Amino acid sequence: MTITGTTRLGKVAAIGLGAMGRPMAARLSEAGYQVSGADPDERARETLSQIGVSAFAQASEAVAGANAVILMLPDGQIVRNVLLGSTGIAAGLPEGTLVIDMSSSAPGGTRVLGAELAECGLRFIDAPVSGGVARARTGDLCIMAGGEADDVAAAQPLLQAMGSTILHAGPLGCGHAAKALNNYVSAAGLVAACEAVIIGEQFGISGETLVDILNASTGRNNSTEVKLKPHILSGSFASGFAMALMTKDLQIAFDLARELGISACGAEQAVALWSAALAELDQGSDHTKIHSFLKERALTG
Repeated sequence: MTITGTTRLGKVAAIGLGAMGRPMAARLSEAGYQVSGADPDERARETLSQIGVSAFAQASEAVAGANAVILMLPDGQIVRNVLLGSTGIAAGLPEGTLVIDMSSSAPGGTRVLGAELAECGLRFIDAPVSGGVARARTGDLCIMAGGEADDVAAAQPLLQAMGSTILHAGPLGCGHAAKALNNYVSAAGLVAACEAVIIGEQFGISGETLVDILNASTGRNNSTEVKLKPHILSGSFASGFAMALMTKDLQIAFDLARELGISACGAEQAVALWSAALAELDQGSDHTKIHSFLKERALTG
């Protein structure tokens, strides 16, 4: 269901200025919001400062006077610590403040966190994104939101500054569930495309030619369209999304299936494969480097 809304929020605190958080905060600033960022990384803060956005080392400094707080952090446990930890910001936020978790978090934990924040008088939605760094820069992300309809509608103007497609996935936690399931499908498509290229090259089909064939045929997917040539066949492996984050999202999807009592052999196999790749490759590897892992395993047995 596509959502609409008209409420406009003034000052926004953006907590987490990593690869995705920085361009998303910049888009909010460009849309006319007064943005105050927070990140312990000085270089990340300097990047925003160069475009006139105030940035602080501590989240507590960034949230002063904010009408809404956006968190773009590595996982749900860090989100929880920022909000409810020993130096958490939730206790200092005015009643009714809208808190938006745009990280990739476990949906069950999101629901628990939402209940705790409600006891503090805070509104909470989950709104993870898909599209990567390139689409974060252009404001063309897909944003999948979970939460009460009124709260999601209140966040709509903010979300529209960062994304071109805003979808209300359902109650709180459904956004995070949808994000993990999307990344499971994305990871499966990437592995299939990489293996097809590896097999094709061994038979004598150039990788570039096979990608062109896939993109003109039913094998086309996001990986064949935007990852194979620029990030894999080029050898750059620099899509901007870490293998560790993809592996985490796959684990979330598989854990969700288990919590629901659903047998998901594909998700189970995906977690095993990506976990093995993460253990073998550099921990900071881009997720597109799964191709190197697959190729090495394929050619050495």
